[in-house]
Amino acid sequence: MQNDIITRLILSPISFLYGMGVSLRNFLYKIELLKSVRFDIPIICVGNLSVGGSGKTPHTEYLIRLLREYIKIGTLSRGYGRKTRGFKLVHPHDTADKAGDEPLQFKKKFPGIMVAVAEERTMAIPQMLMIEPDLETVLLDDGYQHRALTTGFNILLTEYEFPFMTDYLLPSGRLREWRSAYKRANIIIASKCPPDLTEADRNAFLQALQPYSYQTVYFSAYEYFQPYHIFQNQLQLELSEDVDVLMVCGIARPQYLEAYLRPRVRSLTTLTFGDHHLFEKPDIGKIRKSFEDIPSNNKIIITTEKDALRLELHKAHLEEHGLPIYVLPIRVNFLFNEQEKFDQQVKDYLLDFKV
Repeated sequence: MQNDIITRLILSPISFLYGMGVSLRNFLYKIELLKSVRFDIPIICVGNLSVGGSGKTPHTEYLIRLLREYIKIGTLSRGYGRKTRGFKLVHPHDTADKAGDEPLQFKKKFPGIMVAVAEERTMAIPQMLMIEPDLETVLLDDGYQHRALTTGFNILLTEYEFPFMTDYLLPSGRLREWRSAYKRANIIIASKCPPDLTEADRNAFLQALQPYSYQTVYFSAYEYFQPYHIFQNQLQLELSEDVDVLMVCGIARPQYLEAYLRPRVRSLTTLTFGDHHLFEKPDIGKIRKSFEDIPSNNKIIITTEKDALRLELHKAHLEEHGLPIYVLPIRVNFLFNEQEKFDQQVKDYLLDFKV
């Protein structure tokens, strides 16, 4: 803890300069010296103030499930971690290095919706509309800082255990903007909450957050489902206390997943990589060795849905060595029986949208 404080103090001048740059940029947008583009369809932004780990992907999937039966929707992401550039429509047969793991996950789960990636989101939306003129709304994944695009509805995520209110600007902390930027949000979601979060915990969080009168705050947790084999989706298993698990993941903040797995298996060994890590052959060798080093006759490898898409790039090597890799799927649940309230708020925005 003391080392963290010292490091933060050393880096604070750089954080201050970074913050001044962010403030200047936001001010220029406010006085319209920098122009923000507005489109004639509703844009819903799902983002955060920190660098990764808040759960944007499962919350975006929640919105897709909520809206796809009612209106024609598309998703637009930057495609972080991909090796391609420019605008690209994502197809189910794409790979993570071409499309990015999160957009590819959307397309594989929801093949009927348009999924696109682009660095310049203001240029991408017209291309999406040219391809599908009947597109009715766009879900903007990780676009909270993309001020060049005017979004009609902002959903801001922050981890319950690591909220932006106690964080600091890069590089001292993990914030991309000053904490005060939360005022642009219509909805704030405290994500990755303990499923048994109490009313007292909720009230304490709200007291620390101090939301504005126009903001609604929700609390969400993950629901985990049966793990399935990475290459044979129909092959599922039950986690049990007689199995030893190697957890392999390249995600920000893997502690939530670890806390879920540890009490449900006999032993848990963790092997973590950087967020959106594109696995290379040496990484596969490291995974194999870590797995072989576990002294057990009943052991498996558990990974996340996003990591599975990046591991699939090495399918031949993984199958050659017979590594039993299983994927742990998740969905978002809203706590305190507020799912219907959240759903209706999103629907009301779309119903009331005016150009």
